[in-house]
Amino acid sequence: MITAGLDIGTTGCKIVLYDENTSLLNAYYTEYNSTHKNGQHEIDFRDVKDGVLSILKKACIEYKIDVIGVTSFGETFALLDENDSILAPSMLYTDPRGKEECDEFSKKFGKDKLTLLTGVKPNCMYSIYKILWLKKNRPDTYKKAKRILLGEDFIVYTLTGNPQIDYSLAARTAAFDIDKKCFIKEIFDALNIDITLMSKPVPTGTVAGKFTEKIKRELGIDYDITVVNGCHDQVAGMIGADVFETTQAMDGTGTVECIPVILNSKPEDVGFYDKGYSVVPYTEGKYACYALSFTGGATLKWFKDNFAELEQKSARESGGNVYADLDRKVPGAPTGILVLPHFAGAATPYMDNDSKAAFVGITLETTKYDLYKALMEGTSFEMLLNFDTMKAQTGEIEVIKATGGGAASDVWLQIKADILGTDIVALSCKEAGAAGTAALAGVAVGIYPDIKAAAEKMSGVRKVFRPNSENQLIYSEIYKKYKNLYNSVKGL
Repeated sequence: MITAGLDIGTTGCKIVLYDENTSLLNAYYTEYNSTHKNGQHEIDFRDVKDGVLSILKKACIEYKIDVIGVTSFGETFALLDENDSILAPSMLYTDPRGKEECDEFSKKFGKDKLTLLTGVKPNCMYSIYKILWLKKNRPDTYKKAKRILLGEDFIVYTLTGNPQIDYSLAARTAAFDIDKKCFIKEIFDALNIDITLMSKPVPTGTVAGKFTEKIKRELGIDYDITVVNGCHDQVAGMIGADVFETTQAMDGTGTVECIPVILNSKPEDVGFYDKGYSVVPYTEGKYACYALSFTGGATLKWFKDNFAELEQKSARESGGNVYADLDRKVPGAPTGILVLPHFAGAATPYMDNDSKAAFVGITLETTKYDLYKALMEGTSFEMLLNFDTMKAQTGEIEVIKATGGGAASDVWLQIKADILGTDIVALSCKEAGAAGTAALAGVAVGIYPDIKAAAEKMSGVRKVFRPNSENQLIYSEIYKKYKNLYNSVKGL
């Protein structure tokens, strides 16, 4: 039997296939566009649908798939009319529209009350405030809406005709009670938004149904495929990385670096959420909490694009990897250079969009390879700061599972181990989110016995990086200075 995981992102979607022994069979990927014009950030869910169906067609013809799980990015939603046609482009979470509506409503309803109910501090990135913006600014369009669907439930509905959304993605609307696991009628009533437009909330890993006959004809297949609700993509990454204990965390380093941790209970301290941390339902009564940096891998790309012309030329001529070449040239010892990695503002625990990056401690002896390593150190110090800030809620983190593009750099992973003082486990699985979704789907229909056993086999371990005691001692002294860096720079 074959299980598939579909992971829908903002720039493309991918499908991975596994057999009943959790062996990887194949993977498919396609890209689509989003637009950033005049301060508006949008994606067209028609493009998302076309992309999903295009790779599904390839996968379904080459393999007889039994079940597929669906996972997606959060917040962004599609408005559908009575004929299931998309009414307007969809606002991405980075789109600033909805800020005025968010500020007005949170002040009226009570910011602290909203925060503790939903697990997120009110912010215009979340779905409910963009729905309100549409209602106020595009009333004719809004009046035609018969469904409001986020990425996961949009595709689930497209494939099965059943509109249901899992708890973790529903939480990204900022209108979902993460304790009672339901949309909050009091919020919808106060905003005069019809709560029945939303999909039915269900536990992560719930069967939605089988492909409709229309979809089967469109894909050119004559067999049934069961569809299962996955989750928010960060939660899927945690599952795919085999992170199920409060002593574990996932480090997903792509353009943005996100480190979700597990909590046994929902934090009741509003100040915790004020630092930008958000909480969503996880498995078995637990919660996932997100710490993030807006520029993880983006910092190294910035360096490569601006200061590594020779390495890029060499990589083009030899067919090598420019990042691997830079890794080979960095110094072995800690640099002593402090880098505040706020190239796109500061995420948790500062949440300061106006913060800028800074290098401190450069001398005439500093080389560009020192700076490159210092960027890796700075992003790692930023994550240590987050762990220290969250410690009252999380306890000690003993193991971090590394995924994403950053997990390919042994140099960076060793730096993280030395600075964070924990084992860093580099996973062999390159698509943790899709793998976690496939695991959920397989368990839902009985292909795999339980989610942890499936995830453990799918994730695999490439290498374990343990803290170097000598470097750890040096970094602990540097970190004392790093903790003062943000406030020192902000004052300038």
